[in-house]
Amino acid sequence: MSNPPGKARLDAEQLKWPDFPALAGGDVALGDSPFRQVLDALPAAVYITDTAGVITYYNDAAATLWGQRPVPGESRWCGSWKLYWPDGRPLPHDQCPMVVALRERRPIRGMEAVLERPDGVRVPFMPYATPLHNESGGFIGAVNMLVDVSDRKRAEASARRLASIVEYSDDAIISKDLNGVITSWNRGAERLFGYTAQEAIGKPIAMLIPAERQDEEPAILERIRRGDLIDHYETVRQRKDGSLVDISLTTSPVKNAEGKIIGASKIARDISERRRAQEQQVLLVNEIKHRIKNTMAIVQAIARQTLRAISDSDRETFFARLQALAGAHDLLTVENWSQASLRDVVNRALEAFKETRGERFFIDGPDGIRLDAQNSCLMSMALHELATNAVKYGALSNASGRVSITWTALPEDNGEKRFILQWQERGGPVVEPRSSQGFGSLLIERALEGERHKASLDFAPEGVTCTLEMSC
Repeated sequence: MSNPPGKARLDAEQLKWPDFPALAGGDVALGDSPFRQVLDALPAAVYITDTAGVITYYNDAAATLWGQRPVPGESRWCGSWKLYWPDGRPLPHDQCPMVVALRERRPIRGMEAVLERPDGVRVPFMPYATPLHNESGGFIGAVNMLVDVSDRKRAEASARRLASIVEYSDDAIISKDLNGVITSWNRGAERLFGYTAQEAIGKPIAMLIPAERQDEEPAILERIRRGDLIDHYETVRQRKDGSLVDISLTTSPVKNAEGKIIGASKIARDISERRRAQEQQVLLVNEIKHRIKNTMAIVQAIARQTLRAISDSDRETFFARLQALAGAHDLLTVENWSQASLRDVVNRALEAFKETRGERFFIDGPDGIRLDAQNSCLMSMALHELATNAVKYGALSNASGRVSITWTALPEDNGEKRFILQWQERGGPVVEPRSSQGFGSLLIERALEGERHKASLDFAPEGVTCTLEMSC
């Protein structure tokens, strides 16, 4: 007898298992048959019901998927604890795919549902419920295979999220093949370059490159073929209307499932505003620098008139202090006005002294320590006073003395970064005990006293030592 359309026939002769058993009335009963051994070994979740939907068999994979073991001969329709439609609506067990297959005696394909285990974990799955018939074509039950599609669902969700991120990103995100032909084009690319996706896809990426920069693309493609990532490469590209735009470009290889490089993805960010802001900042800093120098010149002119009664030496000392302060401000404007590196501050403060005594300074300390504007000025003034004193009375007043300036970072204190700097003179004249505190000592100790700063001066006979501890 031929099989009716859409019906699965279990023919013992065809299966070559002549001991395939059946219950009275024709219902499926596997017993210890080879067929059962095959189903037991399958990694896929499989279970069988009789014509009334009573579960007569299930394998371990099904029990694992359900998170429980139903009682054969008692449980009906499906061994899951709860069922839901993909949109989250409850799916009664008596309306599940197995019921439809039994009631309508047809295979169920293309459906999706969600089962909930007793521990609350939900698993999306696809059922493959199929009616079973004996040799005579009699209806004897149904078999159902449940395919866990969690990984596929996660992959689809991840792909949708990624597609959404790409599509609605403010940056231009473009992909191209290894011949430089555009294969994808998001809305950000439309906004940045003016071409629609229909106009751009299938065209060479070179249409975005100005004529004088056409040599960039072959070099980029060559690096992509090698598997290199090109990160934050700043360049210029051309819009549809012919205007040029400054961009920061990141290009990375795209691989297929076998790991072979088949193209590249590009993320282009418009940096025109940042470039304009940088140019304005440079203009502003130069203007501030110019005004500070003018102000210092005015202060010096006023001081020369006001301090005519004092000695030339005292006047020059005062002007030198002004120059040290101006040097600190000049260093800040060269950087970003808010910070300067400690090494640069030290070198700038000692610049005038190193012109004739450079080989007598030993400067050492880790890079990466940066000072804010206030601390940069304080450090510059302190070092200037120490160097001036060393030239007049200390290690730099003879031909053999040396000065060591070293610093090191300290452990953070409640999130605050600190460092300690030591000025040490050796080889100069014997230091005499001081009878009174000079202006330089007073400036160092008073300017750096407080909770955030510490300063100590030691006038030992072998040489002056100054220890400065500051926050950074």
